[in-house]
Amino acid sequence: MSSLKVFYSRLRTEEKLIFEALERKGIPYDPMNIRNVDLSDIPLEPGDVALCRCLSQTQNVALAEILESRGIRTVNHSSVMLLCGDKIATAAALEHYGIPQPEYRVAFSPEKAVVMAEELGYPVVFKPAVGSWGRLLAKINDREAAEALIEHKSHMGAQHQVFFIQKYVEKGGFDLRVTLIGGEPLSAIQRWSDHWITNTARGGKALAYPLDPELRKLLYKVHDAIKGDFLAVDLFQTHDGWLVNEVNGQPEFRSSVNSVTGVDIPGIMVQYVWKLAG
Repeated sequence: MSSLKVFYSRLRTEEKLIFEALERKGIPYDPMNIRNVDLSDIPLEPGDVALCRCLSQTQNVALAEILESRGIRTVNHSSVMLLCGDKIATAAALEHYGIPQPEYRVAFSPEKAVVMAEELGYPVVFKPAVGSWGRLLAKINDREAAEALIEHKSHMGAQHQVFFIQKYVEKGGFDLRVTLIGGEPLSAIQRWSDHWITNTARGGKALAYPLDPELRKLLYKVHDAIKGDFLAVDLFQTHDGWLVNEVNGQPEFRSSVNSVTGVDIPGIMVQYVWKLAG
């Protein structure tokens, strides 16, 4: 009999909500803490589906790749995790599909990074290609600060020696996070903060936001570009319309659940994932 395997590395609020939803809907599942399992010993049945909820991007990708090699359907697929986990790759995919996003540059030397920051015009935002929760972001207001930051990044290892630079977007104190399941936008929240980084993981406050036809149309395009079963899309509102800032392929969703949006994200997600089982 098929079952839904839920892999996790830490029981966050999201995983607890997933387990509650699985119990509520009577879906057979196996919770698996990856710290305690040997993948070679896990009994896998044809038609099993795996929900990869590890905290680490590296662990999630490795887990998904191994399971996929054994014919197991994963959510998300490892290719989606890899794409969303790399901000430069995501920006390139959005650009290929003509999706509006903040203007950006990619530099491969410290000297060129300074030049490109100047070309964009201050303020700019330096982002690590890989990272989440708003970590290691830096808003840079002038050349002197850019040179100092670039010098520091140059000594932080190979992954920091490709410089991803975005034009800073004045977003009026909030950004928007939209949750998509199976390509369908389900809920949106405004994330408000006095700080320029509005992630709820950094203290941003969440308020529900209505999904209008224009926004839905843009989000369908994002899904066409990224694919993925379960995505969170972060957007900025400007005078010229919405800009897609980032796409998360391993989203947390505790701020987008019933109490804020009235949408049962974990219930809809487990029902969707279970339908993927053979």
